[in-house]
Amino acid sequence: MKLAIKVDVDTYAGTRDGVEVLRRIFLKHSVPALFLFSFGPDNTGKSLRRIFRPGFLKKCLRSNVAGNYGLKTLLYGTLLPAPRIASLCAGQMRAARDDGFECGIHSWDHFEWQERVLHMRPTEVEREFTRARVEFEKVFGGEPDCFGAPGWQISPDALALEDSVPLLFASDTRGKYPFLPRMGERAFKTLQIPSTLMTLDELLGSLPLEGVENRHISDMQSAADGFSVMTVHAELEGGAYSKWFDSFLARLKSMGTEFVSMRDKARELLKSPDKIPVCDVKMLPFEGRSGTLAVQSI
Repeated sequence: MKLAIKVDVDTYAGTRDGVEVLRRIFLKHSVPALFLFSFGPDNTGKSLRRIFRPGFLKKCLRSNVAGNYGLKTLLYGTLLPAPRIASLCAGQMRAARDDGFECGIHSWDHFEWQERVLHMRPTEVEREFTRARVEFEKVFGGEPDCFGAPGWQISPDALALEDSVPLLFASDTRGKYPFLPRMGERAFKTLQIPSTLMTLDELLGSLPLEGVENRHISDMQSAADGFSVMTVHAELEGGAYSKWFDSFLARLKSMGTEFVSMRDKARELLKSPDKIPVCDVKMLPFEGRSGTLAVQSI
């Protein structure tokens, strides 16, 4: 089994605290990982507007959002001002890079992208992405080569923007294997490496932690070409579930799992671009999530 791990860093608290926890765990187990950072305001509190959407409240209760994210985070952007993440946490971001981990863009304003990207004008999509890109360059002193859309929310205009940068790869979707995306009758050239495994918050409440591990292992054993991508969150696996995640990585190592770099996987695939399949991306309901996600149509 081969496994690549990417870390979605959504919040100020996750960047301040969770990134360091995950760095230590990955270094302990010699696991390469990709950190995707949010750079702008933490407006997590605004996400509570979704409470009346079908499935959203159930997901929050099942995954203990209040307990895992903390009261202050759930008030940012509403009753509390939204902290500017990169301004406050550039040191934590650079520490991940200095430890040898890959770093890329998750968002400027995580809430804004996840909530509105499907309805944004092209100029609005470009503004959100450009703000994050500029801040990435300030923090890391170079240009980003990868992007992962918040909440797996992507649009044809956003995919076109990825092509224009250009990026080495993106990870905006859920699916089974890497592909070139087609959406809204438009074909795009930026490689998609989708998240193939369920996330912890999607499984919490419906399975015990041992059941989560067994589900992951079963899915990895049946993965196309033996390659899987796990998305973890700095706020969960780098927070209340860090001890569990540490032990799970140890279990995977004991089984002979090969941990691989997302960037290395992309470069390997792009050596033979004609062999990369083209697949449609559709916004579809997804197990354990409210609303729809960008899903590889196979």
